[in-house]
Amino acid sequence: MFQPTPVDLRNRAREGLVRWLLLGLTLVIILPVLLILGVLAWKGTPALSLEFLFTEPREAMTAGGILPALVGTVWLVAVALLASVPVGVAAAVYLSEYAPDNALTRIINLAIMNLAGVPSIVHALFGVGAFVYFFRFGTSILAASLTLAVMSLPVIIVSTREALQAVPRAFREACWAMGATRWQTIRHVVLPNSVSGILTGVILEVAHTAGETAPIMFTGAAFFVPFLPEGIHDQTMALSLHLFIISTQVPGVPEPVPFAVALVLISLVMSMNAASIWVRTRLRRRKKW
Repeated sequence: MFQPTPVDLRNRAREGLVRWLLLGLTLVIILPVLLILGVLAWKGTPALSLEFLFTEPREAMTAGGILPALVGTVWLVAVALLASVPVGVAAAVYLSEYAPDNALTRIINLAIMNLAGVPSIVHALFGVGAFVYFFRFGTSILAASLTLAVMSLPVIIVSTREALQAVPRAFREACWAMGATRWQTIRHVVLPNSVSGILTGVILEVAHTAGETAPIMFTGAAFFVPFLPEGIHDQTMALSLHLFIISTQVPGVPEPVPFAVALVLISLVMSMNAASIWVRTRLRRRKKW
């Protein structure tokens, strides 16, 4: 039986030190999240009830529930997904599978990276100018959702492009050798094997769009709407804006209410993310590589 040498012992000690260091850094990331969730649950749970979830605000939003804001958030996220996912995936397919490596492609990639760094308030002003006034959508769910979709495009494009490039080139070459066209290869081989990666970008977009306040404040979300939206041309309330308003603008709101609104918002985002992760996991199991 071999005895460890001094070099082996030093390597094992360094490996253990690195392992514990990485564990500590992981806990530094996780513990604040758990602490935030714990505080929200502790202070917000007393205000949670079926009446809180399924009734409208009353008495200048110091009583009642959050149903219009809850439904409005779902509307905003759903329409933003419908607008951004097809465009983002199409752009990623072009950049990954069709675009040549030239100056124009590099400029497009640079523009996508710059778009990801634009502050949300700038996107809000763009949404007002482009969708509210130029296209004359007015302050509506459509204008707000399209603004959120523009904000989310860089995440979807980058994640989709990486997922497409992760598919082995041998898959493409095998299809081409069988006489398949480039589009047939993309449609029947590349995209099905990259769906799980594409859903990663969609998951990030859900969390991003549901929590934004500035873009929807100027383009479609309202201080108070006493009815549920019936279409994309209606205004709506939203949980993020409602949380901001009752926390800073409305006096006399019971202390547990803002925490309950924040808890509902986080729970909604986590539920959407969990559903997307479940779909992504099932699709990933079907991979042949």
